[in-house]
Amino acid sequence: MKNIAIFASGTGSNAQKIIDHFRNTGLARVTVILSNKAEAGIFKIAEREQIPAVLIDKEQFFRGDTYVKLLQDLDTDLVVLAGFLWKVPANLVQAFPNRIINIHPALLPKFGGKGMYGHFVHEAVLAAGETESGITIHYVNEKYDDGGVILQERCPVTADDTPETLARKVQVLEHRWFPLIVERLLK
Repeated sequence: MKNIAIFASGTGSNAQKIIDHFRNTGLARVTVILSNKAEAGIFKIAEREQIPAVLIDKEQFFRGDTYVKLLQDLDTDLVVLAGFLWKVPANLVQAFPNRIINIHPALLPKFGGKGMYGHFVHEAVLAAGETESGITIHYVNEKYDDGGVILQERCPVTADDTPETLARKVQVLEHRWFPLIVERLLK
């Protein structure tokens, strides 16, 4: 059985889809959920699913190896960033080379980088007059939204789209593809 660690900063809808996907497969399980926000909805999911959850200490995250050791002690096979808003420190990237992935709500390299998350991305896509958007699942390196692309899936952007309607289109893609890519990488 493979072990997945999920980092999230928000409600955790992608994390829930991954948990659900692997629930009865015998292939993998989520062994820990980590978040940098005490009020994040992901903690409710962790409690309901009986998965250990950790509130990340910022100083230890960026200046120590506490979280590297934690993930190593849990025999983590894959680290999944599911709406995690901090840049992953170099020591964590180096400890898990090509074993940390992220999902981004746009077609990278466009609309990526620091501060480009959630509604900010969708607003930027609409302001640029793009005719399509989508998701990018990619490996994580020491830069924001810069690692090698694993998968991109697209959706149309229409003249009547708002950041909210575009977000819903993109989330459909996220929920469909993220668990499948996690599974593919674990096999």
